Amino acid sequence: MTPTTETTVGIGGAAESTDMVLNIGPQHPSTHGVLRLRLTLDGERITSAEPVIGYMHRGAEKLFEARDYRQIIMLANRHDWLSAFSNELGVVLAVERMLGMEVPPRAVWTRTLLAELNRVLNHLMFLGSYPLELGGITPIFYAFTEREELQHVMEEVSGGRMHYMFNRVGGLKEDLPAGWTTRARASVAALRSRMDRFDDLVLGNEIFRGRTRGVGVLAPETVHAYGVSGPIARGSGVDFDLRRDEPYLAYGELQNILQVVTRQEGDCLARFECLLAQTHNSLDLADACLDRLAELPPGPINQRLPKVLKAPEGHTYAWTENPLGINGYYLVSKGEKTPYRMKLRSASFNNIQALVELLPGTLVADMVAILGSLFFVVGDIDK
Repeated sequence: MTPTTETTVGIGGAAESTDMVLNIGPQHPSTHGVLRLRLTLDGERITSAEPVIGYMHRGAEKLFEARDYRQIIMLANRHDWLSAFSNELGVVLAVERMLGMEVPPRAVWTRTLLAELNRVLNHLMFLGSYPLELGGITPIFYAFTEREELQHVMEEVSGGRMHYMFNRVGGLKEDLPAGWTTRARASVAALRSRMDRFDDLVLGNEIFRGRTRGVGVLAPETVHAYGVSGPIARGSGVDFDLRRDEPYLAYGELQNILQVVTRQEGDCLARFECLLAQTHNSLDLADACLDRLAELPPGPINQRLPKVLKAPEGHTYAWTENPLGINGYYLVSKGEKTPYRMKLRSASFNNIQALVELLPGTLVADMVAILGSLFFVVGDIDK
């Protein structure tokens, strides 16, 4: 009888239920930059997710303490590079509140106009890039075409294409160029006439809807627990917008035009729909601001300031409805020309934490759709 050899191969205990740890990033096309996601997988399904941040940290909050009140505008300008004007705005509003300073009406309405144009610029980027992440390349070309239309207007008034540096404590750097409002109105009208590209081309696409409907459902309770805000929170039915609920600038006089759009589904599609509807409404708000500026009599656009600007001793908190959500600025002063402390509460930092709840239980294939629907900027996380 021929002898036989028996071999036993060990594959480890409970191999079928062994989880795999997968790192997405910090340099990965799906993470919008230097964000790292540490995922634990059971086959194709995510069982836990941890966003690991800090790879891009600039230490801006500490640098605030070594810059005077004019210079910190530059630091705040850059953390969300798609919302530069709105970032500047929060800082100057906090300093003006400390000083008890009244800003001229012309500056108030111009700030409101430029904030809404900046909101449209921010949203257009995500309206184009989100379909790109799901395989649709065409919308990004339309988005950049429309962004150029508005960027020409913003560049003419401020001199910058992304980092405008146009806000000043007490108002704005300078008055609007001659004929600028006419050109701004024409750009807003041209953009509005072409927004149906996103309504039809993206929302009307069955593949896009199939990849986003019912995917990444964010419960209202999670929104409140993690401090999620902006279009992401409103996509889950959380009806909150500082422009309506605690008006600043000229928003108190624009309540009949301002629309806070919400959805109840809380999925990726709902978040995209809120972003698109908010873009439409921002164009309407911009038109209303242009109408009001045309009615205002000539006047100053800023306050005269001393050569050395010092805020009185004390503390204050200012917050704004930035394009990506709520931005807060906690300013502490010791009566010097530099802040004693400036704490920045950025929208993306809170919004991205919701991934801990959103990703577990979903498929790896849906991770990109969920991640992209949070509409974040990494610099706004790693401030």
